[in-house]
Amino acid sequence: RPWVAEFYADAAHAPAWFAPGGARPAAAAALEQLRAADRRGLDPADYGVAELAAKVAAAGIGEQGPEIVARADVALTAAMLRFLTDLRDGRARTRDVAPHLSKPASDPGFGPRLRTAIADDRIAALVDAAEPTFPLYARLKRLLAHYRMLAAQPQPSLPALPARRAKVEPGDSWDGVGALHERLALLGDLPGGVARPADDRYAEPLVSAGMRFQDRHGLTPDGVLGRATHAQLNVPLQRRVDQITLSLERLRWLPGFPPGPMIAVNIPSFRLWAFADASAPERPALNMPVIVGRAVRTETPVFIGEMRRVEFSPYWNVPPSILRDEVLPALRRDPAWLQRHDMELVGTGRDRTVASSVDAAALAALESGALRVRQRPGPRNALDGIKFVLPNTMDIYLHGTPAPALFKAARRDFSHGCIRVADPAALARFVLRDQPEWTAARIEAAMASGTTTTANLTAGIPVVIFYTTAIAGADDRALFLHDLYGHDRRLEAALRTARAGGR
Repeated sequence: RPWVAEFYADAAHAPAWFAPGGARPAAAAALEQLRAADRRGLDPADYGVAELAAKVAAAGIGEQGPEIVARADVALTAAMLRFLTDLRDGRARTRDVAPHLSKPASDPGFGPRLRTAIADDRIAALVDAAEPTFPLYARLKRLLAHYRMLAAQPQPSLPALPARRAKVEPGDSWDGVGALHERLALLGDLPGGVARPADDRYAEPLVSAGMRFQDRHGLTPDGVLGRATHAQLNVPLQRRVDQITLSLERLRWLPGFPPGPMIAVNIPSFRLWAFADASAPERPALNMPVIVGRAVRTETPVFIGEMRRVEFSPYWNVPPSILRDEVLPALRRDPAWLQRHDMELVGTGRDRTVASSVDAAALAALESGALRVRQRPGPRNALDGIKFVLPNTMDIYLHGTPAPALFKAARRDFSHGCIRVADPAALARFVLRDQPEWTAARIEAAMASGTTTTANLTAGIPVVIFYTTAIAGADDRALFLHDLYGHDRRLEAALRTARAGGR
């Protein structure tokens, strides 16, 4: 309401969309953009397009009274300002669904820009400019158009694949082979032109297509059609449209990033990308698997941090939750547990005395917070020789791991909240690439030295920890992922609440 008032105050309260001869061309262009809001992951019904079009049409016919024209003009302005703001910032309140994610407050600058776009008949360009520049966003929009087309076919929900108690292994006979062929061909996992199987045997090339489908849905690509694969195959296409729409909404919460390096981690896909230039949509400089926090128990939060330094051979300071839930019970059972894990006690007050023996007094001090536990640098250290520091109140950071075998799992929520990276040396080379003294050999040596060394970055690097269950790769390949933390369900509920309340 204040934005609308300011919009008209700046032009002496004259109509913006109507001239003495009727509606300006920009009015039709604005209605066209609102009708096509679903192409951008928004709902045209949120902007009352049908009623709005009727008002504009009525105001543009003949000699209408000034009140009719004014009401239509204000209604179209309000709808466009809301539409533009939704495109830039999203519809849901981030504090309800992503409390740790903060975005600078939106400025009311759409008013002057909208008036200029009306005068120059450049509404479409204004709408395009309101959308995020994050590279994934444009790819998801293309994916949305493709899945809307699939879901709009005469039979958008393919017949459910026949249920089977046992797994379907390569070479097995199964009466669902024909339906599976149709489904994988429709989704693009089976190359076009491949003939339908002459019998009901699950064999090549269907097995390879099944593996591609599994890989795109966060499953182990073994070609075996188990319960999880069956469930993903039977997801309605409209649900995929919904996933993409929710993912677009979340990307609108991210601020614009200036030119320069950026690191992004998507929690549901267990993957990290490092971009040499955040403003350019080229392929990432790095792409590696990660391990994130356990669902329900120790979830990794969605937030934006700034990496400022790299610590080599760091101490691992045991977080209070791990101390309370894991370390203290182990020490009560076995006081020698501390030494076997290369850990030691450190005072939290002025007295920073280091000790390695545990007795009743030490246990009491740990329980009261007078002592804390840290793990010395070395081969057993939980950070595996490196820690990427991005200061935040949740004590979340990136680091290596002495258990690389965990990266072989398709679902990788094993951590206490921090993010373990598969190739920490490569990430270190990326963030220190403008410091030639930090060669690859020196990085490897510092990680293995056992002596803590800190490398400060010449400039902070944004680290975006985000959450989308739909991803489109640089080749526009679609990935649909498990709603690991239930964020999709919460976002859908928040959007329903926003719509019911008229926002």
